[in-house]
Amino acid sequence: MERLGEGQYEASLESLAARSVPTWFGDAKFGIFVHWGLFSVPGFAPRGSYADALRDDYDHAMTRNPYAEQYMNMMRDPGGPTAEYHRRHFGDLPYEGFKAMFEEGLKDWSADEWAETFRRAGAQYVVMVTKHHDGFALWPTEVRNPHRPGWFAERDLVGELAAAVRERGMKFGVYYSGGIDWTFQSKVMKTLGDYIYSPHASGYPAYADAQVRELITRYEPDILWNDISWPTGQKQLFALFAHYYNTVPDGVVNDRWQTASWGRTVMRSRLARAGFDLLMKQLIKAKQDFVHSAPAPVLPHSDFTTREYTRFDTTQTRKWEATRGIGNSFGFNRNETDADYASFEQELFPAFADAVAKNGNLLLNVGPSGGAGIIPAVQLSRLGAFGDWLRANGAAIYDTNPYDEPQGATTDGLPVRTTRSGSAVNVVVVGYPRGREVVVQGLALPGSAGTLLADGSSVRVDRRGGDTVLRFSRDLDSVYSPAVAIPLS
Repeated sequence: MERLGEGQYEASLESLAARSVPTWFGDAKFGIFVHWGLFSVPGFAPRGSYADALRDDYDHAMTRNPYAEQYMNMMRDPGGPTAEYHRRHFGDLPYEGFKAMFEEGLKDWSADEWAETFRRAGAQYVVMVTKHHDGFALWPTEVRNPHRPGWFAERDLVGELAAAVRERGMKFGVYYSGGIDWTFQSKVMKTLGDYIYSPHASGYPAYADAQVRELITRYEPDILWNDISWPTGQKQLFALFAHYYNTVPDGVVNDRWQTASWGRTVMRSRLARAGFDLLMKQLIKAKQDFVHSAPAPVLPHSDFTTREYTRFDTTQTRKWEATRGIGNSFGFNRNETDADYASFEQELFPAFADAVAKNGNLLLNVGPSGGAGIIPAVQLSRLGAFGDWLRANGAAIYDTNPYDEPQGATTDGLPVRTTRSGSAVNVVVVGYPRGREVVVQGLALPGSAGTLLADGSSVRVDRRGGDTVLRFSRDLDSVYSPAVAIPLS
């Protein structure tokens, strides 16, 4: 039976498509993703990159990649590094044994501390993993798992974080792993074909639908963020979306809701998956980052596109979100060193500025450790750098739209990105420009005067052929990525 919340939306594509996407998501620009769960207790995976794992050992890539949140599946491969680590540190403890350790650590976890950290980082929304691939629910769900009795947190971790986040003026979203649940999939997943197309045990579609409806009813999430795929048919999914929009009129859904279909059923056969894996090996061999750069599937309905570790050459007409870790894992990986974490100045901020200029948001992940939820210092330092920059220059980011020309470069080779806010164009010079004059090549900007957002000092704007010259009233030698607001008239 299709259950809808009371409201104007019906379980049809016509009704869903007629809805206007709320503007808040496009204005927010910066969100925090939180991967935390039982996998945070062992917190281990091999070092390296996901792309390297697919290229170098495709036949075991799903058990030998750096994503520590996949510990439950990785320990099922007896010859893999995670299984060896588990035997050495935990003996024959089953994965279920991490529940007691996780819940013991919760006495030291504070939702308010997390939320305050995220607020200071400049985040406008937070997306929490409520159930990852291991199937463990971080709220006291009343939807019982038939394969794992008591497979949920007694303490309402989702509710506590939702309240703390909203008290600080941020939006709150829920991540749910709809496409994979290893409590309904008992076989080890070694290849990408196994990962995407392994069949579930019977009863999973109804179980997933009921849990997501429970999340909607209990927490009214501002974002409904599904992962991998969705186990029901399209008719049932449209009913779920209608129920969500009727419950949360300003809510948004991402685009990872590929539904059960004849084609996906065929792909669940061992022969079909073998063919898929053979094709993927060839594509990855030809282009190492193929998985992250491949076009997103076109779905009948979604509010935004979410991509991992993706940058675009041009402004996208459709709202999108880039999601990524600070390190190479999403879940806490104690095996990572400082060299595995991205630099704020060299990688994280440039990717952020580029995404915003091209109609995107950044959803930056943190992976806290253990039940105490300790965010590693190396991650906190990056969050602090975002907060410092955004407090001084947030007007160039928040509530902005793409400008006609989203990008350029200085004569010194520094990237330049632009946004538009009201009647001004914002120019961000990414990096450390020197002296008091910056020449932006091939980017003709209007106006004759601007303002350095960091301190309000004046900036003279001149044209030199097809270039724009920014003349500052102070030296920029120690200013990282200065932002200049230039009136359009």
